[in-house]
Amino acid sequence: MGRNPQFTRSQSPLSNRQEPSSPPRFFISAAEPSGDLHGASLIRAMRDRCPGAEWAGIAGPDMQAEGCRAIADLTGHAGMLLGTLGPARRGLVALKRAVQEFRERQYDAVVVIDSPVLNLRLARRAHAFGIPVLYYIAPQLWAWGKWRVGKLRRYVRKLAVVLPFEERFFRDLGLDATFVGHPLFDVLPARAMDADCVDRIRAAGRPVVAILPGSRRHVVDEVLPGQLAVARAIRDKFPGAHIGVSLANDAVAQLVDRHVAAAGVAVERYRQPNAELLSAADLTLVASGTATLEVAHYACPMIVMYNGSRLMYHLLGRWLVRLDRYSLVNILAGRELVPEFMPYYTSTQPIADAAIGLLENPAALDAMRRDLHALIDPVRTRGAAARTADMLLEIAR
Repeated sequence: MGRNPQFTRSQSPLSNRQEPSSPPRFFISAAEPSGDLHGASLIRAMRDRCPGAEWAGIAGPDMQAEGCRAIADLTGHAGMLLGTLGPARRGLVALKRAVQEFRERQYDAVVVIDSPVLNLRLARRAHAFGIPVLYYIAPQLWAWGKWRVGKLRRYVRKLAVVLPFEERFFRDLGLDATFVGHPLFDVLPARAMDADCVDRIRAAGRPVVAILPGSRRHVVDEVLPGQLAVARAIRDKFPGAHIGVSLANDAVAQLVDRHVAAAGVAVERYRQPNAELLSAADLTLVASGTATLEVAHYACPMIVMYNGSRLMYHLLGRWLVRLDRYSLVNILAGRELVPEFMPYYTSTQPIADAAIGLLENPAALDAMRRDLHALIDPVRTRGAAARTADMLLEIAR
């Protein structure tokens, strides 16, 4: 791709512009903190190619810091699985604002990031205005909701997928999908490691147990109480244990404080990024999701937890989800590389037993570290944002 390409909006059937060329204008949508982070990286990558590009969309603080004009910010209200009713109401308002944007301004392309509940609807609206759509971090149809493939075919021009097996999966379904690498591996290697901080965490007590409860209120409410109950059992077995809780953002910090106070477990709070905490930890209790890849990047042994509604899972979820394993690490491995307790659990005792069993077995921890390193090493494909920017330019032309 060449630098500083010229765009002619008058070629668009919906455009009223007469100027021969002008900077491209992109609409972007991310409803979760992780999507906001990856969207910001994409904007930076596009700036290298089109310095004058204009950005607007459903954007959180990271994208706004890169110059994206936000018509709505949903990153503090994202939901997971069936806990989406509140976020859905806010999403409908955001969709109405997006439609108004499409009426009032001509966009060269729309890029939607993850969050299919919102973004498939947005893609349909963009398609109705004749705007090409790039889907970055495609819906996980290989896990559930394969019936949505028709919407992807109708409304999305290209898919930029982030897991190696997804390219073949989506192409077999008739979609133009390209594996670009996972954007997490553009971010993590760039973070500096403070070795002194790692030493201080290890000196605070042994074993070191990290808790990653997630970045969304809904997930923190469902997962953190169980994680703290497991941490209490670990402390009973290892009185010198150091428990560190990662605070993903300001929105969940107060929520974490309330759960910690209710549990009565002495913990140290650490602000993300997690490089030092995960490098120092002997074991991590992590909420299901992309965070498991972050833990794997540091080859830190982990137990994956998610405690959704048991009733709703049996009424609906078990008919929709088509997986034998649920955590992303185990899906990539094709086996239970790490213990997972999801989509729900009725007692934390088995989780505590698994955690204590690992901490009592250094050989098992070392084996898990080696397995995680071997698993994640071929997935560390850097340059996801740059490849996605090139795809976005292609459809915009």
